[in-house]
Amino acid sequence: MKTFLVLTRKELSAALLSPIAYTVAAVFLLVLGYTFTLTLFATKVANLQYIFHQIYVLSILLVPVLTMRAFAEERRNDTLELLLTAPVAEVWIVLSKFVAMLAVMLAIYALSSAYALVLAWVGEPDWGPILMGYATLALLACLLVAVGVLASSLTENQVIAAALSMGLFLMLWFADSVAPMLPGALEPLALNLSLIGHFKPLVTGSVFLSDVMYFISATLVALWLASRRLADR
Repeated sequence: MKTFLVLTRKELSAALLSPIAYTVAAVFLLVLGYTFTLTLFATKVANLQYIFHQIYVLSILLVPVLTMRAFAEERRNDTLELLLTAPVAEVWIVLSKFVAMLAVMLAIYALSSAYALVLAWVGEPDWGPILMGYATLALLACLLVAVGVLASSLTENQVIAAALSMGLFLMLWFADSVAPMLPGALEPLALNLSLIGHFKPLVTGSVFLSDVMYFISATLVALWLASRRLADR
């Protein structure tokens, strides 16, 4: 556990010293602030449902930029072999990178809570759906970061890692759209893999255990695959 904490602190320091995290945060908050301002003046409704869906889209676009360097940079700098020879299991290496990147994403999400404070200032928002929305975003961040780390573990090229993770995100996003075109046996599988199909009920306050387990299980599978990828080297 001590080694895991040391690795996590190292990864978090590297993320915070890199301009990538600040660029992602700046783009995220700029686009979100623009959308929030326009929507608030247009609807005059004190809720954040539209903001949560905007965060969903922005996360799919920006998380690959944040996670692409996780292992790809280690491979490019020839430091991955040194890391793998350390007296620590591969799973802890993967988890340290996952936790560090997840912490950055959650911090960016936390900055968007300023919009909830604006709503409280201009109206009387229902805090239950807002808290549920942020809990759903935390589950979304876990899945996206885990898949991004997995994609980065497959290549030494950061651009390829980003493109691969974004491709996987889009495939999960539109899984329900292609489901009717698949053979009968595969249609339920595609529907169950749909990212938006599990995100939308949770973010709107309809809590189902199956939706929560989708995010948890997909996160664990991605992290396990990344660990196996390292172990097979």
